Amino acid sequence: MRYDHIRDGVFLSRPNRFIANVTIGGAVQVCHVKNTGRCRELLVPGARVWVQERDDPSRRTKYDLIAVLKGQRLINMDSSAPNAVFGEYLAAGRLFEAPSLIRPETVFGSSRFDFYVEAGPRRAFLEVKGVTLERDGEALFPDAPTERGVRHLRELIRARRAGFEAFAVFVIQMSGVRSFSPNSAVHPEFASSLREAREAGVNLLALDCRVTPESLEINGPVDILL
Repeated sequence: MRYDHIRDGVFLSRPNRFIANVTIGGAVQVCHVKNTGRCRELLVPGARVWVQERDDPSRRTKYDLIAVLKGQRLINMDSSAPNAVFGEYLAAGRLFEAPSLIRPETVFGSSRFDFYVEAGPRRAFLEVKGVTLERDGEALFPDAPTERGVRHLRELIRARRAGFEAFAVFVIQMSGVRSFSPNSAVHPEFASSLREAREAGVNLLALDCRVTPESLEINGPVDILL
């Protein structure tokens, strides 16, 4: 996926989870933060960031915050991007050969999964999670407790038992990580649920990305350590 009208700036502060104050072209601007997660290790005063300028008079803010530089690593923090790039990944046949149906937002049980795919005799439900937390070369999810994430894993187990293929997909919105792991310190229940899902036959997939200020593209799988 690609972004247009990208500008660079310097992060100043985050008054609440929806907005950030950013210096752009010498002036302080209020930007929409397209990620309601904590992102405390990313959005630190003085961090270099990239924003997308939006020409929409109905918006309260003129800019969306897209990416941030953490050390030497550029991280996309747009929470809508993982589904978009994974949809491109599916459409390109990189997970299922010649899919005949790719349907977003499909209900199974009490959950709405991000994708339902048909490819030949295969029928699969897939749930996608974006990953922006990195420590010492390891990508981690979640960065805050996620009961919704636990529920999705349990529904994926039910889908698998009902005869469907099931995938929990973690799109790592950066490159150069060694591995992916559940963040047991932050949410032990999610970590244990992820292990239960794997034991129940749910496929676990972690994918890193090539990131520029103007684009995000899935690169390929990284090791998962449970």
